[in-house]
Amino acid sequence: MKTVEELIAHVLHIDASNITDATSPNDIENWDSFNGLVLVTELEKEFNVSFSLDEVVAVKNVRDIKTSLKKHGVNIA
Repeated sequence: MKTVEELIAHVLHIDASNITDATSPNDIENWDSFNGLVLVTELEKEFNVSFSLDEVVAVKNVRDIKTSLKKHGVNIA
């Protein structure tokens, strides 16, 4: 299973070492609305979850993604 950072790095074509919990779409040029939707799809597939529209809209940074995954019972290392 990929980490959240690895998955984000893969989708956005960036180095995972550049991603922190505070990383947001404002920090990464490739993190536009289209890639945001791709990221949601990849997260749902990788972690076998389904996010609500409210959860997707509420995400402001990587920490928010991890919080949403934890609410779905995903163990984030």
